[in-house]
Amino acid sequence: MLCYLTGLHSLPVAAALAGGIFLIDTLSSLQFAVASLYVIVVLIAAHDLHRRGVVITGVTCAFLTVFSYVLVHGFVVDGTAPLRSAVSLVSILIATILVLRNVSANQRVKEVERERANLARFFSPKIVDQLVGIHTPFSFARRQPATVLFADMIGFTAYSSGKSPDVVISMLRDLLHLLSEAVFSNHGSVDKYLGDGLMAFFGPPLTSLRDATNAAVCALEIVKSIECWNQQHTRCNERAVRIAVGIHYGEVVQGDVGSERRLELTLVGDTVNIASRVEAYCRTLDTSVLVTGDFVEALLAEGSLELAKAFVDEGFHVLRGCKEPIRLFSVRREPKSAQRPVNGLVCSRPANEVG
Repeated sequence: MLCYLTGLHSLPVAAALAGGIFLIDTLSSLQFAVASLYVIVVLIAAHDLHRRGVVITGVTCAFLTVFSYVLVHGFVVDGTAPLRSAVSLVSILIATILVLRNVSANQRVKEVERERANLARFFSPKIVDQLVGIHTPFSFARRQPATVLFADMIGFTAYSSGKSPDVVISMLRDLLHLLSEAVFSNHGSVDKYLGDGLMAFFGPPLTSLRDATNAAVCALEIVKSIECWNQQHTRCNERAVRIAVGIHYGEVVQGDVGSERRLELTLVGDTVNIASRVEAYCRTLDTSVLVTGDFVEALLAEGSLELAKAFVDEGFHVLRGCKEPIRLFSVRREPKSAQRPVNGLVCSRPANEVG
């Protein structure tokens, strides 16, 4: 019966039921705590009301209980009537408290769902689960080591030239999805999307002993996934999309930046700037992945010797905006430890290609 009533418009039903209980409690001579039925009113009203509305409903029901007693018995405290009224008031109080706790729990669940959905745009599922379980804020300004990765698609403008806006946006979503999946599957986080590329980081807000290793594997998976995408989508007369990935390891500052109307959690500092410059320098050295000497040292410190061997020393180079030369390493081959299916993506030859 209660389920049927809550399926209707809750507030009118609750008001009508409260009026009926008041009339029965006032006009009838029933010898039981009729006002205890106000508990049903509180439960029905809670279907559409928030905390304040539930409190007002409980107070109103308690007032009707007292008002009915005064109309029938005056201010005389005699017989069982005061006891019945007290039982009714206690029932209303208990019901109101329980409903308030339930409303608070539901609001918390909705907040967690919204927080999880927001975090899932930037962090891997594993990190999201950990962050949601933390009751202390993590977005305060802090300084810590991190691996920063920039990825940018080279040739996307030429590839999309002459295509309709819907087709261009669809292709861009596909490519950014590949980049994001590579980041998330290796426990990284997306800081922001940059047109036809992205900035990602490995480490903050929850550092691990494999942050550099995860970033290296992520870079190799990105290159592989773009190659597979080209095989499946690029025609013979079209230019393939290439990828440029730059990685640097160092200290960063993490915190909320922006205006009061919009804040976002991001990383800033020299490490971020250098990683961006390294990515841009991929075009100069004609390589898909370029990393710094600090990053390779971080790989060795984590014990990822096989991954470190995948990078070939390119010597020292002066990057734009950097005063001191930076030692760079490029990828020449994929180590066996990193050879694995890329997010379920299987590369195959085009149908028109014969052995």
